[in-house]
Amino acid sequence: MSRPIEKIDIKSIKDPSFLKTMDYASLRVLCNDLRAEVLNATSNYGGHLSPNLGVVELTVALHRVFDFPKDKLIFDVGHQCYIHKLLTGRSLDHLNEAGYSAGFQKMAESEYDPYEAGHSSTSISAAEAFATARDLKGEKFDIVAVIGDSSIVNGLAFEALNDLAARQRKVIIVLNDNDMSISQPTGALGKFFRKISSGRAYNKFKRGYKRVFYRGTILKKFYNFSYSVKNFFKRKLVPVTMFDNMDFTYMGPYDGHNLKVLERNLKRAKNANKPVVFHVRTIKGKGYGPAENDTTGYWHGVTPFNISDGSPKKQHPGFISWSHYFANLTFDYLKNNENLFLITPATLKGSGLDECFKSFPDRCMDVGIAEEHAATFSGAIALQGFHPVLSIYSTFLQRAYDEISHDCARMKIDMTILVDRAGMVGKNGDTHQGIYDAAYLKSIPGVTLAMPSTKSIAHTLYEQSLGHHGVFAIRYSREMVAEDEADPIVPLEFGRFLKLREGSGKTALLAVGQLGRKLAAMVDENGLDVDVIDPVYLVPVLREEAEKLLGYETVFVYDPYSTIEGFARELSGILMELGYKGKVVLKAIGNDFVPQDSLQNQLGMFGLAPEAVFEALKEVA
Repeated sequence: MSRPIEKIDIKSIKDPSFLKTMDYASLRVLCNDLRAEVLNATSNYGGHLSPNLGVVELTVALHRVFDFPKDKLIFDVGHQCYIHKLLTGRSLDHLNEAGYSAGFQKMAESEYDPYEAGHSSTSISAAEAFATARDLKGEKFDIVAVIGDSSIVNGLAFEALNDLAARQRKVIIVLNDNDMSISQPTGALGKFFRKISSGRAYNKFKRGYKRVFYRGTILKKFYNFSYSVKNFFKRKLVPVTMFDNMDFTYMGPYDGHNLKVLERNLKRAKNANKPVVFHVRTIKGKGYGPAENDTTGYWHGVTPFNISDGSPKKQHPGFISWSHYFANLTFDYLKNNENLFLITPATLKGSGLDECFKSFPDRCMDVGIAEEHAATFSGAIALQGFHPVLSIYSTFLQRAYDEISHDCARMKIDMTILVDRAGMVGKNGDTHQGIYDAAYLKSIPGVTLAMPSTKSIAHTLYEQSLGHHGVFAIRYSREMVAEDEADPIVPLEFGRFLKLREGSGKTALLAVGQLGRKLAAMVDENGLDVDVIDPVYLVPVLREEAEKLLGYETVFVYDPYSTIEGFARELSGILMELGYKGKVVLKAIGNDFVPQDSLQNQLGMFGLAPEAVFEALKEVA
C-alpha cells in the first residue's frame, strides 16, 4: 500500500529538518509548490525568476543530504537562493523590500546564510577560506559552493579553482550547468571508474594507504611512484575533464531535476578526500513556459508581471528607459561608423543591446561575466584602429577599475564607456548600487565622466565621446525619459558647465541629472532667486569652471546619483584650494552601503528627494 502524499504548507516552514523524512512522491509535490511560490512572489514583487525555478530539486537535495547550518552552503551571486530561503523558514512576501527577505543571501537574515554576495564568481574563494579555517580549527563539516556555468568562467573563479586544487582542501563545488556545454566524460568504463573513485570504501582505503606509506622517506617515494602509476592508467582508461587535470574529483553530469540521482551522488561526494566538482544539468526557468523557452535572458530578472501571459504589470507608454535610449544611439552609431566596436560583460539584455548584436554581430561582443577582460580588450582593440564602446552596469564597472586605469587611461586610449544603472537602484540593495563610480573614476588621470539630464545632452555627449578625449564615460540611471522628447545634438563645450537659469548671482545651484532638472523646474516655478547650473561633466572638474563660482555667497550642490565622495567632494575641494570664502552646501548620497528599499525611500534616507532639497535650498538662497 502506497504511503499517502504529505502536503506541506510553504508558509509554515520553520527549518528544513522535515525534508529528511519525506518520501519522493511527497517531495515532488513540494517541489511543484516551491516553484509556484517563487512564481507568485516574483510576479508580485519582481526578482530573479528563472535562476530559482531551475534549482528547486537541487536545493531540496542539498538540504536532505547535508546538515545546514553546521555544514555551509554558499550560493554564487546569491540570486538563486529563493528556494533555500523558503526551506529555512523565510517568506518571499514583499521580496526585496525594506525589512523583508533580500533577493540574495544575507547573513543578518539567518544562520543558514554563512556568506553573501551580489557579484559573481566569489563562492569558490569563500568556500576555500571556510575550508582553511575549518581545517586549522580541527572541525568537521562540509562546505558546498553552488556556482553557475556562466560564473565559473570568470577570472576570479579560475584563480580560486587553481588555488583550491593546489591546496586540496575538501570543498564540494556544485556546478549548475543550464546553458553552456562543458566537456564531459562518456562511456561505461569512465562511469564505472568514477563510481569507484567516489565510493566510501575506496576513499577509506586511500586514506589508510597514504598513512601507511608516509612514515619514512623510502616509503614516501614508493607511495608517490604508485600514485603516478595509478594516474597514468586512470588517464588511459577514463576520459578526463579540465577538473580532472586540476586534480579535482569530477562527478557528473547529473540530471539536476532528478532528486534520487542528486541525493545518491551527493552522498558519494561527501565521501571524497579532496575537492569535488559536482556537475548538474538544469533547465533555467523550469516549470514556467515563457521562462523555459526564453533565449534572450528576459526572464532572468523580472519586474512584476502577469503570470497568465507574462506581460509586465507596470508599463510606461510614451516613455523609454535611459538604457534603451543609449542602446538606440549605439545602434545608430554602429550603423554609421564601421570603426565602432561594442563590448559588454553579460549585460546585453539588461542594457537593451539585442538589436545591436543582431544587426552587427561582427562588431559586437558579449564576453560573459568577465569585466576585467572586457576593459582590457576594449583598450587593446582601440590600439588597432577601432573605437570601443564598453556598455556595463555601474556596480560591475567597479571590478574593472585596475584595467580602466592601467590598460586604457594610462595608454591614452580613446574609448566610450556607457555606465548603465548609475545612482541608487532600489530593491537590488547594497550589492548593486551604482553610486560609487564618480568617486573611484575621479582618481584615474585622463578619464572624463559625464551625466546627461536630457536626451539632447545625452546625444551630444555620445558624439563627443567618439572623438579624441581619452576614456570618456557617460553614466545614466534607470529612470525613464519621454519618447517624443527631441534629441538634437546641441552646442556643448567639452568640460564646461551648462548654465540653465540666471539669478542675481548670490546663490549657485549645481544640479545633476534628471532629478537635478526636476529641482531646477521647482526653482523656476517658485521664482527662487538662484542661478541654476547643470554641471554635465562631473570628472574632472575644470578649475576654470570652479573659478566662476567664487563670486557667489553660496554654492549649493545637488547630486542624488553619487556618493558625496564623487562630484560634490571634488568640486568643494577645488573651491577650498581656490580660497573660496562663501558657504558650500553638499546634498549627495552618504558614503555608505545603501540597503534594499524603494528608490523613493532611499532618496528620503539621505534627504535627497527634490521636494526636500528645495526646502533646504530656500533656507540659504
